[in-house]
Amino acid sequence: MLPTVVLRALRDGPNYGYAISTALKEAGFGTIKGGTLYPLLGRLEADGLVTVEWRAGDNGPQRKFYRLSNAGRDHLATQIHDWEHFTALTAAFLTAPKG
Repeated sequence: MLPTVVLRALRDGPNYGYAISTALKEAGFGTIKGGTLYPLLGRLEADGLVTVEWRAGDNGPQRKFYRLSNAGRDHLATQIHDWEHFTALTAAFLTAPKG
């Protein structure tokens, strides 16, 4: 699920790794360490789900910004649909009367 929530973090616009990690932490996912996040972003890029752009940093080095590609938007929509379906089925099964 981490790839899906990372893609979701990019749905509202491009962002850089540390900001993505911060957004996920603020959303309740805990601390996502760089050793987990950056290889994942590299795989998403290799899969064509995100694109990369280097931008000047504020009073510092350039930052690598990640943006959802069209394929990434489509993949995210499919993942959200599949997750909603899975959670609805699971909830129905878990709350079904004993029978």
